[in-house]
Amino acid sequence: MIRLTFALALSALLWTTDPSEAQTLLNDVEMAHVAVTASNIDIAYAHLALALSQNDDVRAFAEIMIRDHSAVNAQVVALAKALNVTAKDNAVSQQLIRDATSITSELTRLRGAAFDAFYVRNELAYHRAVNTLVADTFIPNSANADVKRAFQSALPIFRGHERHAGQLASRLTPGMGGR
Repeated sequence: MIRLTFALALSALLWTTDPSEAQTLLNDVEMAHVAVTASNIDIAYAHLALALSQNDDVRAFAEIMIRDHSAVNAQVVALAKALNVTAKDNAVSQQLIRDATSITSELTRLRGAAFDAFYVRNELAYHRAVNTLVADTFIPNSANADVKRAFQSALPIFRGHERHAGQLASRLTPGMGGR
């Protein structure tokens, strides 16, 4: 079973009973660091998929992940430069990295259809968590209008990734139905 560590880490650290409290937990440069960290992790998973998967659909999805997440990261770096700020490491980013190490370890042990199914289910869960975080926490709590717009422009891309991962998951793991 897929570990939903990303979602659990974020819910433990960010999702509070009062969404306005999220701003006191992470500021804009910390939120940007989480976004870049999450994208870098997804890029690493995609490179692993390109190295281990023989499934053309999984490989095509991985290439899209690399392309889109690299582009979003470039936009975040350009925005940080324009705003003359440096992304700030934080507990959420650190937890994401720890969790990614565990997931990567699980992925590297798998081959064939088992790898493909785990990879796309993880991508589905990962993007669901990212989309919820961006929509419900980062966008409403961004203090800077440019940072808010960056999250707003990235969200449709990430939602597209979630839909694509759901379609792949339903084909690779019957009975999942993209959920």
